[in-house]
Amino acid sequence: MLAKIRTRLYIARQGFTRAYLTHVWGMTIGEGVRISRKANLDYTHPKGVHIGDFTIVTPGVHIFTHDFVKREHVSTHIGSNCFIGAGAIILPGVTIGDHCVIAAGSVVTQDVPARSLVGGNPAKVLKSGIKTGPYGIMGNLQPHELAKFEGDHEG
Repeated sequence: MLAKIRTRLYIARQGFTRAYLTHVWGMTIGEGVRISRKANLDYTHPKGVHIGDFTIVTPGVHIFTHDFVKREHVSTHIGSNCFIGAGAIILPGVTIGDHCVIAAGSVVTQDVPARSLVGGNPAKVLKSGIKTGPYGIMGNLQPHELAKFEGDHEG
């Protein structure tokens, strides 16, 4: 019972977070996106943050949309059904395709093709043609099959 209440509160908070980021800051945040409270989105140029549907951004992730030294403000795009691992850094102007998995601690310095698993510093494609469902879960999971994962989340 307590787990169900906690899960419903978590999902409600995610909806509030999405509404806040899109309406107050002007970010483009897709349906069902989960963003850790410990993730860092760039508020210097918030309208440059674009995240597709059913993507998860885990703790310690940094998504940048500006380069102070070059005096640039650019858009950074993350596709749908992606997993961005803990501590990953996404540099300004990068586009990550749909159905990608970014390994924990990776530093993404250039565009990532769709259906890729990348890792390292700088991040390199480790595997192509991967299949992910919502939140970058490996396999062909469909949104209606997420019920069994609703309790599996981080704070």
